[in-house]
Amino acid sequence: MEEILAKELLADRRKDRRWRNIRWVGWMIILILFLIIFLLAAGVGSNHKSEIGAGQPYVALIRLTGIIMPETDFSAEKVVPQLNEAFTDNNAKGVVLIINSPGGSPVQASIIHDKIVALKQKYKKKVIVVGEDALASGSYLVATAADKIYVNNDTLTGSIGVIMEGFGANDAIAKIGIQRRVFTAGANKDRLDPFQPLKPEDVAKVKTVLDQVHQSFINDVLTGRQGKLKGDQKELFSGDFWSGQQAVQLGLADDTLNLWDAMEKEFNTRYYKDYSVKPSFLQELLGNVGTELHLNFSQQFNKHLDASI
Repeated sequence: MEEILAKELLADRRKDRRWRNIRWVGWMIILILFLIIFLLAAGVGSNHKSEIGAGQPYVALIRLTGIIMPETDFSAEKVVPQLNEAFTDNNAKGVVLIINSPGGSPVQASIIHDKIVALKQKYKKKVIVVGEDALASGSYLVATAADKIYVNNDTLTGSIGVIMEGFGANDAIAKIGIQRRVFTAGANKDRLDPFQPLKPEDVAKVKTVLDQVHQSFINDVLTGRQGKLKGDQKELFSGDFWSGQQAVQLGLADDTLNLWDAMEKEFNTRYYKDYSVKPSFLQELLGNVGTELHLNFSQQFNKHLDASI
């Protein structure tokens, strides 16, 4: 009997210990989830970073990086509020934009460009741009709204042009016996369908649209860099790009200076308040995971292509 009672007591203790462990794990999970929610709500890293000395003059700084597209950090939706905050800082001596971008959507770039021009006129504040690795295409359009453009000797600069890409797969689907059925209302609704032969009228239409967008780009550059451009405009607006050093010689940029020297030259200060909206802790974590997955997929895909060629 005593042996049976001892076994039952031992079993009960094990059961209690197991439930205590389960409860402990449960509380830990709840605590971790609460911490993640708190960090997301608080937006860790989203507060304005400052490098301001006590009583020292400073500038308002915004970092613009990546492809210019809707729903990215370099989109009008994200950038315009940052610009509003930076320009309405009455204590800031001016606004500095650090740009590192290959370009992107002409619409998004144009909205940001026009907003900078409007805020400059309203608040009478000087704006300078400092280009990093790339100041090209749409990001160069944004830069032309500034009073001065500074680059590194090796900054890829320019690319004042417009590009539209696609593919043609009509021969491919014909070879494998696929029949594509398309029904439209409107004679040109299926224009540029990649599964139909390219038509001359489609090419003419695209060229007309691209030329109009290109001319708008050119007009903004001519206005923003008025009296500074050198050399053949046909070459400048050919869509080509140059090093930062060449860009200065062509008048596309004003000088080759880093951020600190440009701030010192234009505003007589090396201090700034950063109005860039940084991602929260969770956004950074998910972004890093997504980037890693994208890189791994791209590497495997490229290996497959190499093996198939």
